[in-house]
Parts: sequence; structure tokens; C-alpha cells
Amino acid sequence: MGRVAVAAIVALCTIPISLMVNRIVPEPYMDEIFHVPQAQQYCQRNFRSWDPMITTPPGLYFISLAYAASVFPVFFYVQAVSSFSELCSTPVLRFTNCVLAVTCGILIYEIMILLKPSVCEAKATFHAVVLSMYPLNWFFTFLYYTDVASLTAVLAMYLLILKKKYLFSSLLGAFSVFIRQTNIIWVLFTACAGVIEFTESHVAHRPEQVDIYPSKVDNNSSSETRGASHSKLRRRRSKHDNNNQYNFTSENSASMIPSSGLLDDLQSVIVVSWNHFSELSISFAPFLILLVAFIAFVLFNGGIVLGAKEAHEVSPHFPQLLYFGLVSTLFIFPEHFSFSQAIALFHQFYKNKSLSFFQWFIMLMFGFISVRFFSMAHPYLLADNRHYTFYIWRRIINLNPIMKYIMVPLYVYSWFYIIFTLGKNQKKLWVLAYCFACAASLVPAPLIEFRYYTIPFFFLALHSDITHRNWLLIGILYLSINCFTLFMFLCRPFSWNHELGIQRFIW
Repeated sequence: MGRVAVAAIVALCTIPISLMVNRIVPEPYMDEIFHVPQAQQYCQRNFRSWDPMITTPPGLYFISLAYAASVFPVFFYVQAVSSFSELCSTPVLRFTNCVLAVTCGILIYEIMILLKPSVCEAKATFHAVVLSMYPLNWFFTFLYYTDVASLTAVLAMYLLILKKKYLFSSLLGAFSVFIRQTNIIWVLFTACAGVIEFTESHVAHRPEQVDIYPSKVDNNSSSETRGASHSKLRRRRSKHDNNNQYNFTSENSASMIPSSGLLDDLQSVIVVSWNHFSELSISFAPFLILLVAFIAFVLFNGGIVLGAKEAHEVSPHFPQLLYFGLVSTLFIFPEHFSFSQAIALFHQFYKNKSLSFFQWFIMLMFGFISVRFFSMAHPYLLADNRHYTFYIWRRIINLNPIMKYIMVPLYVYSWFYIIFTLGKNQKKLWVLAYCFACAASLVPAPLIEFRYYTIPFFFLALHSDITHRNWLLIGILYLSINCFTLFMFLCRPFSWNHELGIQRFIW
């Protein structure tokens, strides 16, 4: 019932707005001038045609073909169109993302009830609807961009890994890469999460009898002594966790031994992987094949992007990681900036003051070095005043020479919150894999685009213990932002002196 409610609410929120957007902005806008004609070429069965300015693979166009084929009999029967190619208009292609947005909402709900089985259906439904309205994903639901399709494919892949359906998860992972190349990072992260859960389940149910630290113990040693030598490989679960069909939940992770550290997690993964090498290899071989295929593609293509390579050169843009931390925590600020969260974070640091001081020092040095030596302003960022990032860069980050340094403590605090929040529910190795995935997907991107933050933000939000009250506040925040951005897009057009046509504000 919950998934039906989510689908109905998301559909009711998107379809009327989609109709309004198509009425006011009927022609392709921004990147749509590349995507829409390319999809229309595919509708005409011209699969050899390719626009060299398009940077991503044609996965979205094939989704649109499937959607158009499913609705064509209806349109043809009512004589709305006379041919299949005629059906592939800008509004119809845009509506592909509305269908995907509904699918995405259902996936969010399914993942939430797996990760948090103690949450009732009504609350899970509300939380899923709120997260479905995440401003970056919601806005591009009404334009023909790859963002919604990319997120939907990644969430579907992740849901299947939670259900231990590794083959189907890898197939969806391959398709997510076919939509957007950088999703290979989240395919690898999902595989890592699957391996960690594989390890956890085997340690929980069948503790591995492997002596990593052999010692001279007499054969007549007590069972307690022998058990102690393997204590780092054992994990206890509550009865509730043992009865749960899916072990990859926040409750399970929280039930781990509190003293378990990164090295303990890594040791468990190595030992269990070694003792179950055949089973692990069979389960995760498709992910490895996908990685090898992607590497071959990069070597053959001469890079990751397909077109416009000169504008998307890989650069060491470390501040991008800092921007993501602050932007993501701002999008859940009722939870992030709450007094209770600040007290919990302070208490965590106070337990080990010397280590916490060292961590803060290292993170601050990383932040200052990043903004000093690796800050970059892409030509698109400086020249295109249609994007909100244009104004954020000019009026906040680059307001004066010291402003970017003043922002560093905020960046660092945001990242400490992210790590602290994820660490409450996930193993430390999982958190480390998440941080590496964020860095791998964001640091090489020279252009500041908040759209790039969508997938890592969803992993953060899904694995955060956000209270129901804060979900309500977040919902109000998202509703306010969405109304503002939609109003600016539809009702505040402007013109450029050097170019004909109407310009509109966009993320």
C-alpha cells in the first residue's frame, strides 16, 4: 500500500507541473537542444546519428523509445499522431522523466523500509515522498536531462544489492553507466557495500575459525581463551535482527560491537572473502566484468566523456568535495544544524580530545590547501548567468579574497557531520567506501554543478537517522525551494544582448 501511495502522490505533484512547464516552455532549453534532437533521431530509427556535443551515452534515449512505444497505440488510436516519429515531441520526451520520477519514489520507499524496518508504513511513505521532492532531482524532472534516469537506475541497482540479487543488480549497474558514465563509481560502491554485507552475514551466522594472530596456546587451553583469539571476527545480533529477512539495515549495523574499528572491518572482509572465495567470486564477478569493460571503453574512447572533451577535462578540483559536504548538509539542515546533533557531535569529539583535535587539524589543513591551490572557476561558471552557481560563486565564495578561507570551517564541520551520521548506522569500512566514491565522482569535475551531488546526497539521506519531525521541516524546505526555482524558471525570463531568444534561471 505504501508504494502505491508514494507513486500516486509523486504523480499528482509532477504531472500538473509538467503540463504547465510544457505550455510555457514548449521548445528545448539549455542542454535539451542536444538531447531532444538526438532522441528524435532514434525515434526515426537513425541509430547511426550522433551529436558530437553530447557527453553522455544514449541510455536515456532508449528509455524514451520504450516509453513512446508503450503509449503509441493509444495516441495512434485517438488519432493524436500519425507516425511513431511524430510522437517523439519535446513534451512527450520530457514526460519520460515524470514516469521515472514516480519509479524513483517507489524505489526510495522500498530502500527505506529495508534499511529502517522499524519505521511504520505511513511514516516511510511520507519520508519517501519528501526525499522524492529533493530540489535538484525534482526540478530536472520537467526537462529532458539524464539526471532522473541516472538516479533511478542507481537506486534500483542498490535496492537489488540489498536484496542480495547480485546478477540483476550488476545488470542495472551496467545500464546506469549506459545513462551516465560516472555511475561506474556508484556501481563499484554498491559492489563494495554488497561485499561488506556478505561478510557481515557470514560472520554473524557462521563465525570464521581462522587465527589471524596465532599464539602459542596449549591444546588444553580453555574454550574462553580460544574464543578470545577470534573475538574480532564475531558479531552479535539481537533476536529482531536474526529474524529479519534482509540483514543490511541500520539496526543490524548499530548492533555491531561498538569497539569494532576500521581495521577490524577490513580484517573480517579479508578473512571471510578468503574462506568463501568461490561463492564471493560467482556473486560479484558481473561487477568485475563491468569494471573491465568500462576500462576498455575509456582506453578506446580516449577519455570518459563522449563529446565536448575539451570542456570536460579531468582536473584535481578538491574544493568540489568541500562544496558537496556543505550543500548536502544544508539540504537536510533541520537535522544537521539541530542543537541535539551539535551536542552529540561535541560529545563524540570530547571522548577522545587528542584524536579529535588531530582530525580537525588535518581536515582544516586539507580544506585550506584545497581552496588555496585547487580552486578553479570553469569558463561556463563565469560566463553563464542562467545558473544559480554563477551567483553563489560571485556573491559568496568569491566575494573577496578571504571569503573562501572563511568557509573552510563550515565545509569541515559538514563533513564531520556526514561521517558521524553515517558511522552511527554503518560499518567504518562502508563509510570509507562512501567517502572514496564521493571523491572519485566529484573531484575530477572542473565545473561546479549541484546536479553532480544528487546521487551521493541520496545515499547520505537514506542512511541518516532523520527524525519524523525533521522530515516534516525538510519537506517544508524542499517545497519552498521548489516553488521558488519553478517561479524563477517560468515567470522571470530575461534576454541577452549578444544572443537571441529567452533565457531562464536554472540549477
